[in-house]
Amino acid sequence: MGRYIVRRLIWVVFVLLVITFISYMIFFVMPSKDPAIIFAGRQPTPELVAEVRHQFGLDHPWPVQYALFVKRIFLGDQYGWPGLGFSFNTRSALKPIILSRLLVTIQLAFGAAAVWLLIGIPIGILSALKPRSVFDRMAMGFALFGVSAPVFFLGPLFLYLFWFKFGIAPGSGYYAIGQYGVGTWFSHFIMPWIVLALLYAAFYARMTRANLIETMGQDYIRTARAKGLSERTVVLKHGLRASLTPVVTMFGLDLGGLLGGAFITETVFNLPGIGAYAIKSVGSGDLYAILDITIIAGFFITLMNLVVDVLYAFLDPRVRYG
Repeated sequence: MGRYIVRRLIWVVFVLLVITFISYMIFFVMPSKDPAIIFAGRQPTPELVAEVRHQFGLDHPWPVQYALFVKRIFLGDQYGWPGLGFSFNTRSALKPIILSRLLVTIQLAFGAAAVWLLIGIPIGILSALKPRSVFDRMAMGFALFGVSAPVFFLGPLFLYLFWFKFGIAPGSGYYAIGQYGVGTWFSHFIMPWIVLALLYAAFYARMTRANLIETMGQDYIRTARAKGLSERTVVLKHGLRASLTPVVTMFGLDLGGLLGGAFITETVFNLPGIGAYAIKSVGSGDLYAILDITIIAGFFITLMNLVVDVLYAFLDPRVRYG
C-alpha cells in the first residue's frame, strides 16, 4: 500500500505538471494579444509594456517562461509559497485572495457533500430493500426532480420562497464563523448546501439503489443468508459495502470538482468563493488568477482520485495493491 501511494503521489505531480503546461500555453503562449499589454492596463506606453514583460519573464522564449512559472509555484515567489503570482486587477498578491476564497468554497463543498450523502445514500438503500413500493416510487420521483432541476433554477426559487416570501431563512451572503458566530454562519449556509446537494443526492440515491439491488442478487449474499446471518448484517456488512465502491468513485470526483469552485451556487448566493472569483477574473482578464484557479482545481481532482483509490482497499477486500 505504501509503495502504491508513493507511485500515485508521483503521478499526481506529473498530472499537475501537464495541467500547468497546457494552461500556461493557453493563457500566455497561444493568445494573439501580448499578455504584457493586458497586464499593463488601459492605454499602456511602450516603456510600461516592456517593463511588465521583463518583470514577469515574458521577454524570454516560452519554454523558459514556463520553467520560471513552475519554479515559482513549487519553490515560491516574493509573495511566499506556493508562488501564485500577482493580480493585475487589485495590484496585490494572489495568494491571500485565493486562500481566503478557497476557504469559503471548502465550507460550501464539504457541507453540501455531507447533506447529499445523508440524504441520497439512505434513500437509495431503502428503495433497494423495497423495490417497486410506494416509498421507492416516491424516492425515484424525488431523484428525477433533483436531476432535472438545475442550481440556477433552484437557487433563486429557494431565495424567493424561504427568504423573501416567508422569511424563514436568511438571505444570501457570506458570514465568517469567527466574526459572526456559529449560528449566523450555519444559517446562511443552509440554503446553499441544500440547493447544491439536491442534484447530487438524487444521483447518489439512484446509483445506490441500482448497485445494491444488483449486489443483493449475488451468490455470496445468498450464502450469507444461508449461514443464518441477520438481514441487517447481510445488507450493511456484505451488500452495502460492496455496492458503495462506484459511489465512492463518484464522490471523490464530485467533491474534487466542487473544491475547484461551485460557480453557479456561489454566484446565486453571493458567496465569495473561488468559483465566483474565477468568473470575475475571466470577465476582467486577470490571467494569473484564472491560471492559478485552474491549477488548484486540477490539484483537488487528482488528489481526490488518489484518496478514492486508497479507500477501495478498505471497502472491497478483493482489491489489493501490489
